[in-house]
Amino acid sequence: MNHKAKWWKEETSSKVKCTLCPRYCILANGQQGFCFIRKNIDGTLYSTAYGRPTGFAIDQIEKKPLNHFYPGTDILSFGTAGCNLGCKFCQNWTMSKSKLDEVNSVSATPEDVIVLAKKHNVKSIAFTYNDPTIIGEYVIDVSKIARHEGIKSVMVTAGYIDSEARKDVYKYIDAANVDLKAFTEDFYHNLTASQLAPVLDTIKWLKNETDIWIELTTLLIPNENDSDDEIKRMSNWILENIGDEVPHHFTAFHPTFKMQNHQQTPLATVNRAREIAMDTGIKYVYTGNVHNPEAETTYCPNCKTPLIERDWHNVSTNKIIQGTCYNCGKKISGKF
Repeated sequence: MNHKAKWWKEETSSKVKCTLCPRYCILANGQQGFCFIRKNIDGTLYSTAYGRPTGFAIDQIEKKPLNHFYPGTDILSFGTAGCNLGCKFCQNWTMSKSKLDEVNSVSATPEDVIVLAKKHNVKSIAFTYNDPTIIGEYVIDVSKIARHEGIKSVMVTAGYIDSEARKDVYKYIDAANVDLKAFTEDFYHNLTASQLAPVLDTIKWLKNETDIWIELTTLLIPNENDSDDEIKRMSNWILENIGDEVPHHFTAFHPTFKMQNHQQTPLATVNRAREIAMDTGIKYVYTGNVHNPEAETTYCPNCKTPLIERDWHNVSTNKIIQGTCYNCGKKISGKF
């Protein structure tokens, strides 16, 4: 359904400017934005993906990945067509690079989403698969009802959003996993068709100006963003700007989309990145997309006792008691 957009302004009598993300697309009548799903219709900007997810799945929350937000619980996941980034390595490109008429979308009002979440008795819902920034109006309406019903809302996002719009979009959000895709503007420009600076600004805002729980994910691509120097600079920035308790997930790249001839990430690379981040002083660092139970486990940063043991996304043991280490009483950052 076409839903009048919230963040835009008139440029001329026939053109509009979308102000939802830092692209600030200027659209003539009938034109769609970079994301495919925001469209100028007779001088008014509409979201054409409102209430049109491409399907639903029940996941473990560790798949988002979130390791410190109600670990071991189920989450209802869904997304739509379109995306406001152009990642050449996109893992969900069949959705994110599709237009609505190219995918099998379903109709689901915000109320329908909550009914489905309650039917499956999930703790949380996740706006994921493509970047939920582009469906900000839908995010607000779904997450507002979810909060009223006691259901948590999670954003899985690249963090590429306008600084004013994000105040609205994240109003009822409880947790976010933000893709910090690299730590150079060249990478963001050449491989994602976006910019690093607005992402860093969003991360700082989430951590320092909201109560939203955040975790970070970096997909390591050989010879693109996996050098020791880049990981060190990224880790130092994290430490200086958002502290040592934001969990960071380093995940392995598998060749896909426009980078199918690229090498997949060796296990040694994700392990090395984890060690660099931990040596920098970050307390909770994990690996993903590889089978690595030791690096999937949550340890007490004080006494080093294993607290949450995982095998892939399955939690086998959780020894955190009322948010603290059962062994030494150290407070563990997160929502448990």
